[in-house]
Amino acid sequence: MDRLLQLEVFSRTAELGSLSKAADTLRMSNAAASRHLSALEERLAVRLIERNTRRQWLTEAGQELLQRCSPLLNELAEAEDAVSDRALSPKGMLRVTSSLSFAMIYLAPMLPAFRALYPDLSVQITSANRYLDFIEAGIDVAIRTREQEPDSNIIVRRIGQMHRVLAAAPSYLEKHGRPEHPADLARHNMLIYNLANDPYSLRLSQGGATQTIRIAPTLDSNDGQIICGAARAGLGILIQPLYIVQSDIAAGRLVPVLMGWELPLLTMNIAYQNRVRLPAKIRVFSDFLVSHIREHSEPGIWIDATK
Repeated sequence: MDRLLQLEVFSRTAELGSLSKAADTLRMSNAAASRHLSALEERLAVRLIERNTRRQWLTEAGQELLQRCSPLLNELAEAEDAVSDRALSPKGMLRVTSSLSFAMIYLAPMLPAFRALYPDLSVQITSANRYLDFIEAGIDVAIRTREQEPDSNIIVRRIGQMHRVLAAAPSYLEKHGRPEHPADLARHNMLIYNLANDPYSLRLSQGGATQTIRIAPTLDSNDGQIICGAARAGLGILIQPLYIVQSDIAAGRLVPVLMGWELPLLTMNIAYQNRVRLPAKIRVFSDFLVSHIREHSEPGIWIDATK
């Protein structure tokens, strides 16, 4: 039985957290994948993956093997990619993670055009507002708002910076009034994205003046779509990236407030693992995404969306 294939089955099972998902990725039956994994454990005389009816987890030996074999499998894939037609026509599965809002507004709408160019490349999108581990989650590309990664093996490619805005529904402003100064926010219902940096503190600038305001949430949530839905319903004032609320503002469902004051810009990046040779599927996806954002974003949303 192919030793390399055994390692690929093991690695994919560990990364995806599921033998059946690994089998699908490698285009084999569940029974075949199970035989390969069992053969590997028998050959090494050690249990690599423990499993029950609800979940699976790596043994200590499995963790060590994954740490050692993953770089080798990646290098082999890159070597094959370098000398095959994948350089011109990427194939396989590309796994992407981003926030739900970014996936809805940018990723999903661009997929038909992307797939038309690369029909042999499938895309899996995992929406997550927390940052997933690349190896544990089997991620190829992550769309993130932090400028630096704690892991030196992660490469960051900047998409650009974007404005953030404060906005509320007309019904809320009619009932509660419009804030005219940052200090007025203390008496308003605030809808807060709780995964932002220091979410309960707002730093607003006007000219050379800067004010920092502490705010208390009427609603806090880890998802921008929940916050937007509550704002449209008239619950309070949200703080969100402009790209998320632009359509609501254009339609009159939300109204910007404190327009004379600016919030710190938000930086959006593409992140992927450092490789000796960047896989073609990551390269073409990253290039296409940046171009799509530049061509399909409303003016004023992005400051410097560049290649």
